[in-house]
Amino acid sequence: MSLYIGLSQWSHPAWPGQLLRRSLKTTEHLIDYAQVFNSVEGNTSLYGVPTTASLVRWNEQTPKHFKFTLKFPASISHQGLLADKLSETQSFIEHLAPLRAKLGMLLLQLPARSGPEQLPGLAKLLDALPSDLTCGVEVRHPAFFAKGDVERDLNRLLITHNANRIIMDSRAVFSAPPSTPALADAQQKKPNVPVHIISTGNAPMIRFIGHPDPDYNPPYWQPWIPRINHWLSEGKSVYVFIHTADNQQAPQLAADIASALHQPLPAFPGLAPSPQGQLF
Repeated sequence: MSLYIGLSQWSHPAWPGQLLRRSLKTTEHLIDYAQVFNSVEGNTSLYGVPTTASLVRWNEQTPKHFKFTLKFPASISHQGLLADKLSETQSFIEHLAPLRAKLGMLLLQLPARSGPEQLPGLAKLLDALPSDLTCGVEVRHPAFFAKGDVERDLNRLLITHNANRIIMDSRAVFSAPPSTPALADAQQKKPNVPVHIISTGNAPMIRFIGHPDPDYNPPYWQPWIPRINHWLSEGKSVYVFIHTADNQQAPQLAADIASALHQPLPAFPGLAPSPQGQLF
């Protein structure tokens, strides 16, 4: 069984003194994060290709078993047709060489405007990927959730290429009126799409967005526990990435879910006492 659980980032202003030690520089936050979580959803690559120096540093700061899920750059996933992005995709994968051994999954996150017209290009892109890379595809266009021919075509395509259809579960964050600015911002920006539970590849991924009030979340994440355990029992690798409205509470929510899966997380380094009995 391979359960990879993590967050959508490894650094946050609210985490020093909790998940992270206060003594660390921002560039060192990944060191503490990787002591607790065994994977991370790397959003940074969506907005710009990481430098080679960054990739080397990330590799050095994480243990051998750690897995990065990196997103394809927006220039590939959000601009133009996928069929025209094969050369850029190849260049991006080659650039990731310093981190290749720790690539858990490459995530192609398509915007809501990308619909059925992208399916032929998606097939070409998936065909062009190296066979040893695991790929996930996240869709947001309504046609892919309508349970009609378009959705069936997408699912067949992903199954054929052993690519994983990413499952976005944002129900909790939309379960109550916005009571804080962070929650209002999340409800404006986060996708509110139906939850279609399907495993099209060997590494299903759940992206769970929680409400900042922890009392709202259990009815939405607890039903995932038997499903995750079922996938694990089938020998699949399962990725679970936790968000909250502003991500301040994400580490604790992830810890609660890991405990329910009987795979509790290590203690947060930022809460450990120093030799003098004080917090870092």
